[in-house]
Amino acid sequence: MKIRPMNDRVLVLRMEEEQKTTGGIIIPDTAKEKPQEGKVVGVGPGSMGDDGKRVPLDVKVGDRILFSKYAGTEIKIDNVEHLFMKEEDILGILE
Repeated sequence: MKIRPMNDRVLVLRMEEEQKTTGGIIIPDTAKEKPQEGKVVGVGPGSMGDDGKRVPLDVKVGDRILFSKYAGTEIKIDNVEHLFMKEEDILGILE
């Protein structure tokens, strides 16, 4: 299935979090928090500015990003969880 985000929306694939701590302790599923890091897999064309022109997004497909804890709406695409979020929910791009 192909999905193209609208306006200033971004489609993000959440990155998997480490299963062990640096000391070697395995973290059970019940104690894990969802990661706040992801990979951008789709971007919209941008929002409309006051002058009627499109304002392009700062992120692009393939960027690794950090986002706020409760950002976005979770959806499943081909049984894989993704997040739809606004660009303003993105905290930064990892380089």
